[in-house]
Amino acid sequence: MFHKEGYKIMTVTAIILIAINMISYNLIDTYWIKFAILVLSILFFLLIIQFFRNPKRAAVHNNEHIVSPVDGKVVAIEEVYEKEYFKDKRLQISIFMSPINVHVTRHPVGGKVTYSKYHPGKFLVAWHPKSSEENERTTVVVKNEVAGEILYRQIAGALAKRIVNYAEVDTEVVQGSDSGFIKFGSRVDVFVPIGTKVKVEINQKVKGAVSVIADVAS
Repeated sequence: MFHKEGYKIMTVTAIILIAINMISYNLIDTYWIKFAILVLSILFFLLIIQFFRNPKRAAVHNNEHIVSPVDGKVVAIEEVYEKEYFKDKRLQISIFMSPINVHVTRHPVGGKVTYSKYHPGKFLVAWHPKSSEENERTTVVVKNEVAGEILYRQIAGALAKRIVNYAEVDTEVVQGSDSGFIKFGSRVDVFVPIGTKVKVEINQKVKGAVSVIADVAS
């Protein structure tokens, strides 16, 4: 199962690779060179399509749980000042996606979208300290009846050049459902209230819509 954001890229890539192989077949006489081009084309196409995998996830809906919005590895858990929306201190949980991870972004909680904004920017490596403020990114806030307002931010990295965000203000969203896509990268930050119980550790691998990263139960 592939994400809809990948169909155009996969189709164009397939056409280009087929054309390259047709040209090599007609113009190159050496068999091993033609075979090498074919093998490299297949490997490259497989690399492209794996970026756009969209496995279906059976999210267990729970208003006290905040689930991971993406597949990846937890790289930061820290108290920070969130200056775009809350303008106060929050607990930030950052998840880094490698090129081999699924790049679908999912809603960490269900509820009403109260804020959604795209920011153009740079393409620093995702682990750069300033990437969350200077890179291309989108910020989304979902208001949940138990968890309150939960903010998550898609952040592009050195490879990611396109962020897709489906969240629209005043719409109701379901926990674990698709909220967007980051093409070829790279990181998502989740901001939860201070005092929220964190259920993950640094370097822990998580699955989008499945892994519980925080619990707001008192």
